[in-house]
Amino acid sequence: MFIKPFPKYNRTTKQRYTIYKLCESYRFDGHTRHRVIVGLGKLDELQEIEQKKLLARRIEEMLTYGINTLCIEPIDNKTEKLAAYFYSEIVKRKRYDVGDEKGDWETVDLSTMKNKDANEVGGEWLCKQSFDQLGIGDFLRQQKWTEDKISLATTHIISRTVYLASELKTVSYIKENSAISDITGIEKDKITKDQLYSISHKLYSVKDKLERYLSKRTNELFDLEDKIILYDLTNTYFEGRMQNSRLAKFGRSKKKRKDARLVVLAVVINREGFLKYSNIFEGNIADSKTLETVVDALSNRTSFTGRKPIVVMDAGIATDDNVAMLKRKGYDYLCVSRSNLKEYYADTNSKPIQIKDKKKQPIELLKVKTDKDSDHYLWVKSQAKALKENSMNGLFAQRFKEGIQRINEGINRKGGTKKVDKVYERIGRLKQKYPSVHKYYDITVTDNEKGIATGISYEHKTGENPDKKAGVYFLRTSLDENDEKTLWLIYNIIREIEYTFQGFKNRFGFTTDIS
Repeated sequence: MFIKPFPKYNRTTKQRYTIYKLCESYRFDGHTRHRVIVGLGKLDELQEIEQKKLLARRIEEMLTYGINTLCIEPIDNKTEKLAAYFYSEIVKRKRYDVGDEKGDWETVDLSTMKNKDANEVGGEWLCKQSFDQLGIGDFLRQQKWTEDKISLATTHIISRTVYLASELKTVSYIKENSAISDITGIEKDKITKDQLYSISHKLYSVKDKLERYLSKRTNELFDLEDKIILYDLTNTYFEGRMQNSRLAKFGRSKKKRKDARLVVLAVVINREGFLKYSNIFEGNIADSKTLETVVDALSNRTSFTGRKPIVVMDAGIATDDNVAMLKRKGYDYLCVSRSNLKEYYADTNSKPIQIKDKKKQPIELLKVKTDKDSDHYLWVKSQAKALKENSMNGLFAQRFKEGIQRINEGINRKGGTKKVDKVYERIGRLKQKYPSVHKYYDITVTDNEKGIATGISYEHKTGENPDKKAGVYFLRTSLDENDEKTLWLIYNIIREIEYTFQGFKNRFGFTTDIS
């Protein structure tokens, strides 16, 4: 049903106005026609077109399901009263075959309604559908798990997905807020935190098998082929002492927690964001030492035809030894070069091109080569990165100069550091603090030839201009791609893993630092 306008003209008053009628469509003799059910008048009470459309839908609801049926969409009191009035007019005039209303209806004041023991089910039901499509329950049955254990594991996995918390808080969520127990058929009153701890350990015992299964299952579901895989690491610290832990060690904390023991988490995903592999390493292991272990484990976890996947990694992992290892095992790779090239030349038939990033900022690309190895390099200059580096270099240069000035004040102050060897120690510590700045300055220390410094000065090196190098970096790859844009698109997948990993660490409390 719909409301149809009918323009009118009053010859006496010479005024134009519109009246509205409720109509329905029907087909007769192969043609669509309209039948007027009831006249609605001018409908001055409803100024908006959407209000008139809502009135038509509400009258149709009443004619179909009865006047006491609840409206399926928000409706104001004015429109509801008009709908009830015109419904009664239609029934009175017998303009529509309504029939006898069935059911014992009572009018209810919704503001007086209260609910009890209301539980959430939307996110849980969506997760349960994904759980079943992935076939995780069938996988656990193949591992000889009992149905009770599978139901508990399903409840725990879905609850932690919807509401990330500790086992203790998860129990409270299951009992007080969620309807997951109604979906999985488990008695929520009998769930304890110790049961969740126990099922977590049991799930971890089949972690490797489950990862291999899910890696292949997601590829089958979405018809994917792992042409590109992305690898990165993060670490997390423990508040406790963890003295008996085999993995928790003191190391370089990305959260600056030198006082706490760490573990390192390695994650591999494909470009679509599906997990391929994960592992937990000792907290003091170097990032670059983990790659070979991961690559060896990937051989039966990825699906590809012909060429093996391209490994995309950041500069911290892309050591010369790791690059050589990937070549030896037949993997192509793409990474940020660990150091800027000093001697390079443009590739044959390669010309600079300019593209724009997602923020519409210009980026220049040029394929280059170097004689030090056979790899291909992509020279990249980012205007946004240059502005950031220039800003930082300006700040660091100022602090570096202030440090030189403090050393000079110590030389000239009574009781200050005057011995030449001690002065050079202070200069060394200052250079170590500002490694990107000190190389642009020549520092001279004068002394009285008796081992006592008399002054210190500095000057900017001739021909050295950090602004020219700002925003420039190099991508290193084994791929012999003719199009710079292709390499750039592959590199940008690093940005995708950054967002994926960011979401992962936010949900599970890890900290990471992706270059």
